[in-house]
Amino acid sequence: MTPEVLIGILALVAVGIVALLVRRVESRLGSGNGAPGDLAEDRALLLRDEFDRARTEANARDAALREEVGKSMAAATEALAASQKEHLTGLGNQLERQVRELREGNEQKLDQMRATVDEKLQGTLEKRLGEAFAQVSQRLEAVHEGLGEMKQLAEDVGDFKKVLTNVKSRGTWGEVQLRSILEEVLAPGQWEANVKPLPDSDAMVEFAIRLPGRDDQQQVWLPVDAKFPQEDYTRLQEAQDRADPEAADVAGKALGQTVVKAATDIRDKYLGPPHTTEFGILFLPTEGLYAEVLRRQEVVDQLQRLRITVAGPTTLAAILNAFRMGFHTLAIEQRSSEVWAVLGAVKTEFGKFGDVLAKLKKQLGTAQKTIDDTGVRTRAMERRLREVEEVPDDEAQRLLDLTGVEEPGEDALAEEQ
Repeated sequence: MTPEVLIGILALVAVGIVALLVRRVESRLGSGNGAPGDLAEDRALLLRDEFDRARTEANARDAALREEVGKSMAAATEALAASQKEHLTGLGNQLERQVRELREGNEQKLDQMRATVDEKLQGTLEKRLGEAFAQVSQRLEAVHEGLGEMKQLAEDVGDFKKVLTNVKSRGTWGEVQLRSILEEVLAPGQWEANVKPLPDSDAMVEFAIRLPGRDDQQQVWLPVDAKFPQEDYTRLQEAQDRADPEAADVAGKALGQTVVKAATDIRDKYLGPPHTTEFGILFLPTEGLYAEVLRRQEVVDQLQRLRITVAGPTTLAAILNAFRMGFHTLAIEQRSSEVWAVLGAVKTEFGKFGDVLAKLKKQLGTAQKTIDDTGVRTRAMERRLREVEEVPDDEAQRLLDLTGVEEPGEDALAEEQ
């Protein structure tokens, strides 16, 4: 029974008690015969007594009712608590079971995910490691090859340094470079190596270009000599790197003197017209060295007075290209004169051919007249032989003794015609 129902019952009981007291008071007052004042007083006293009694009874009933309600409430509360506890216990068990199932399911899924991730990570890791090891191997091979190339380069640099520090080797290097340019630009017959340009001298120039002379049977040599004053040029570069103008000026003058001395040797040893040209070529194997020489006007003036042309690799190639074009032009001119001579001979022979054709025409006319006369005689003979009886071919051949002679066919007649 709920508290609301109990309170409603208590209220109804109180109303019933009040109504019962009122009726009892009225019945007592109705039975009395006293004065109205006394009646009212008695009524009041009676009502008070009844109210007191009713209050006492009501208090007793309220106490009993409260005790009963308290017990009921306590029982209901205990029952509710027990029900709630049981419900909560069941709910807790259900939640615990669901949580355990969820945890187990999550653990299984996590295990599956972990296995999948481990598998993928393992595969990816192995692939990446394989690729990384392959790349590292390739890099190591490249590094090893690079080290080998560096070692070879160091050896080559060392050899090159030896070449540059050795006078004979430096000269050989300049000769090799000069030979390479000559082979690249000119034809083999247009230049020679180790030539004695002067017939009355044993001086031998490294290279000489063959130029045509005034006579077709005569040739003129253009001497080309290679020089590489590496010590003077190195001192000049070192002074320029140190920003030392005095040392650079001294080294530049020494370089100019060396170049002028080399040009003087070329003029004195290898130049002698008409066997050679009036000038020679001094080849410097590096463009830097060539530029340093050209920067010094006094050196250039001395070289011009000596009739020596200084040239670097690029300048020498340009000069040789100009010579090659001249050779082509000369060859074309020579071929043109040969063509004119051939045309003159053809013209002479063509006049003779006309005379031969005239004679052939006269002979052909005579032969034609002879053939016409033969045709006339043949027709006359045919007219005389019309009355003679023909004999078979075999008999005719036997009588005329033509057994071994074959009769010409149509093809033979066509060829004769």
